[in-house]
Amino acid sequence: MKSVLRSEALNQKLAQWVEESAALMKPDRIFWCDGSETEYKSLVSTMLDGGDLVPLNQDEYPNCYLHRSNPNDVARVEKCTFICTTNEIDAGPTNNWMAPEAAKAKVRPLFEGCMQGRTMYVVPYVMGPVGSPISKVGVEITDSPYVVASMRIMTRMGQTALDQLGEDGDFVPGLHSTGDCNPDRRYILHFPEERLIWSYGSGYGGNALLGKKCLALRIASTMAKDEGWMAEHMLILELEDPTGELTYFAAAFPSACGKTNLAMLISPLEDQGYKVRTVGDDIAWMEIGEDGRLWAINPEAGFFGVVPGTSVHTNPNALIASHSNSIYTNVALCDDGIPWWEGKDEEHGVLTDWLGNHPWDGSAPAAHPNSRFTAPATQCPSISPHWEDKCGVPISGIIFGGRRNKTVPLVSEAFNWEHGTYLGATMASRTTAAAEGKSDVLRFDPMAMLPFCGYNMGDYFGHWLNMGQRISQPPKLFFVNWFRTGDDGKYLWPGYGENVRILIWMLARMRGQVEAQRTAVGFVPTAETLHMEGLDLPNEILEELLKVDPAEWIAELPEVEQHLNHIGDRLPAEIRQQFEAVKVRLHA
Repeated sequence: MKSVLRSEALNQKLAQWVEESAALMKPDRIFWCDGSETEYKSLVSTMLDGGDLVPLNQDEYPNCYLHRSNPNDVARVEKCTFICTTNEIDAGPTNNWMAPEAAKAKVRPLFEGCMQGRTMYVVPYVMGPVGSPISKVGVEITDSPYVVASMRIMTRMGQTALDQLGEDGDFVPGLHSTGDCNPDRRYILHFPEERLIWSYGSGYGGNALLGKKCLALRIASTMAKDEGWMAEHMLILELEDPTGELTYFAAAFPSACGKTNLAMLISPLEDQGYKVRTVGDDIAWMEIGEDGRLWAINPEAGFFGVVPGTSVHTNPNALIASHSNSIYTNVALCDDGIPWWEGKDEEHGVLTDWLGNHPWDGSAPAAHPNSRFTAPATQCPSISPHWEDKCGVPISGIIFGGRRNKTVPLVSEAFNWEHGTYLGATMASRTTAAAEGKSDVLRFDPMAMLPFCGYNMGDYFGHWLNMGQRISQPPKLFFVNWFRTGDDGKYLWPGYGENVRILIWMLARMRGQVEAQRTAVGFVPTAETLHMEGLDLPNEILEELLKVDPAEWIAELPEVEQHLNHIGDRLPAEIRQQFEAVKVRLHA
């Protein structure tokens, strides 16, 4: 076995771990990644030769490629994802659990000799701006060149990470092999007490790019609880007002609720001086600054975005960001080498679908519904000049939201941090089509962290409450719902860029410039306090968007109570008290 870097000069803990991993998996070759452009081009060339990548039209999409994953390996697999803590209660009722030693005994035999005939890539990476005190170093060992190439886009990878690690720095080790991609032998294991990740049997993004959900959320959330900061499934955006002052928001939404679109919003009010810029589209790490405010960094360096539905209308910035130096996964392909997907709003000729079937016959989606683009954040036209500030950006507002066709108003403001934590803890979308055999039920996803919290969700709520007591200048907390519909089933609010009008109301509330109506569920704007100039929206529609009907909320209380009961004995008393207080206000 040959290494391209001499391990003698490395962090000895890292060198020893790599040696042990090689002895376990027995690769033909060990390759230490330096993150250079030359290395990336070599990886791409290797994958093109092996058929793992297909070149796109290089005139229209320079340095862009298509990757087709195994058809049984196209998404995160929650049933195969485990939190491995000594005590099951510490993982909590919302996570799959295995005891650490039992998990290792089950999965270690799968790793034994799994890299024979393969190259073992050692991928050092930094999550967060290089040199930031909030950043963390991880090292992933993998046998997938696709993972290496994707990690180069998504993180600060290679020699820069080794430099930050130094000879005695700490890192989060992650062991990954695609194995034979058999779903029956697929495990994504997290050992929060050891700060360790094992992933076997999948090459898909969230299961295989271990810096993303595995480190940046499941492991980091545990680190954050222990160390007194926050690791959240949140976008970060920058709002500039007409005076040039910058205000920063973090926002958590479940999937299919417009998270990336809000992060990359193009303001229709730019001519009035209201501009929105992107700091991050998916994850926020937040620490309390010396000034008592919450400061956030985006730990990622790229976007791993869902492609279907992305168009010039919904998110032009995402299209531009992924138009070069990007990897597409499981999209369809036109005969001229142009990628295509449902919702792209472009004409297409003969297509090859995501499975490689040519011509596409239209009997199934041409692009997989979870097809993705992996693109450098620096290519986003709306990226903020402050997106890599080492100290982060100060968060003045935190936004929660779900997909609700009625009941929840367009926007409301929490009464205080404790009430806002309750709103986040009971965040839900209502299913409108059958999901797992059920329809028209509330699907709860607290703080959009249900699949990503690395410990007991009750303790997670408790950590939020504790942080609120420690932040002397806490952000205001808001709840939004872009998806309210009329009797005809059509959305009442135009959404997308027009959402900047709601950000402007939030800004005015932070500054104490507008009053709001107190309701049982929070402060709600009156129609005249919203910035509606230039938007032709009938007043009766706006009133419907802002309506709070206590009877509708009361009807949902049993579902909310069932959700809270499911969290179990570690549900903080304050959350239960907030539930009872809401109930009293609604009945009043």
